[in-house]
Amino acid sequence: MATSKLIARINELAAKKKAGTITEAELAEQKELRQEYLNEFRSSFKGIIENTRVIDPTGADITPKEVDEAKKKKNQ
Repeated sequence: MATSKLIARINELAAKKKAGTITEAELAEQKELRQEYLNEFRSSFKGIIENTRVIDPTGADITPKEVDEAKKKKNQ
């Protein structure tokens, strides 16, 4: 599911929960959708971090070694 549609459905279910009209099946769906959203978010964020370089004012690369190691692991 596209992220925007995923968020829209999560918000619909949150409104139903707040109104007190949500069913058990919808609660389960809400839980699944939230987990799917978190997985997408984490994957995207990890990709951003792996493609980030930190350069100090002198021009030296000071990227944390954990980021370099994660990038090397990804490319293997």
